[in-house]
Amino acid sequence: MKVKLKVWRQKNANSPGGFKTYESPALNANMSFLEMLDVVNEELANRGEEPIAFDHDCREGICGTCSLVIDGKPHGPHKGIATCQTYMRSFQNGDEIVVEPFRAKAFPLIKDLVVDRKAFDRIQNAGGFISVRTGSAPDANSILVPKENADLAMDAAQCIGCGACVAACKNASAMLFVAAKVSHLGLLPQGQPERYRRVQAMVEQMDTEGFGACTVTGSCEAVCPKEISLDFIARMNRDYGVALLKGEPKQVAGGAG
Repeated sequence: MKVKLKVWRQKNANSPGGFKTYESPALNANMSFLEMLDVVNEELANRGEEPIAFDHDCREGICGTCSLVIDGKPHGPHKGIATCQTYMRSFQNGDEIVVEPFRAKAFPLIKDLVVDRKAFDRIQNAGGFISVRTGSAPDANSILVPKENADLAMDAAQCIGCGACVAACKNASAMLFVAAKVSHLGLLPQGQPERYRRVQAMVEQMDTEGFGACTVTGSCEAVCPKEISLDFIARMNRDYGVALLKGEPKQVAGGAG
């Protein structure tokens, strides 16, 4: 099969960008989308042209590095998978495929399809950890956790921090990402001592980074490769309200408040 690619090319954040069209060489329908880009880049390099810059790492849907908007949808046409798990058999021979970077003020463009998502790291550093002693593995195994809480914590912990929720949101909100990171610790006994300081620190860092407000349209949940539920946003909002009422210091021990 062959496809036509309409790819966003931009040298850096300070340079003007635009779409450029490429005809792919013959492709195997079982290639992943990223493998297809590898093949296109090899052909570009052989012609002396600059390859298309894009993010990738594990290519197994677990690292959150791949970050493309394909035909207007973060990660591509399917539900519950990352870009690296999208295969060319999802498209038809001769299709024109539009490929863009994630677009958000808090994700400044670096080059072509690559954006800077360090804002997520800074939010995580603000409180997405447990600084108190939690003991060794046997100690953890001896702490009883209700199954419902354990299951919810694991659901939230699936978040890979890819940023698709931000790219899909009309306000570029990071609420689903932050809610997942807040909730997976806040649901467990080990996370209780810093529960309210954590949520306040992370939410306020999110606002500092310039992410937009959540209007609960559900676009984030719809494109999340791990299908994180909107329910976690409601949980985070409740905890944030309690944190404001309690008036506890924002600083989490060992983190940036």
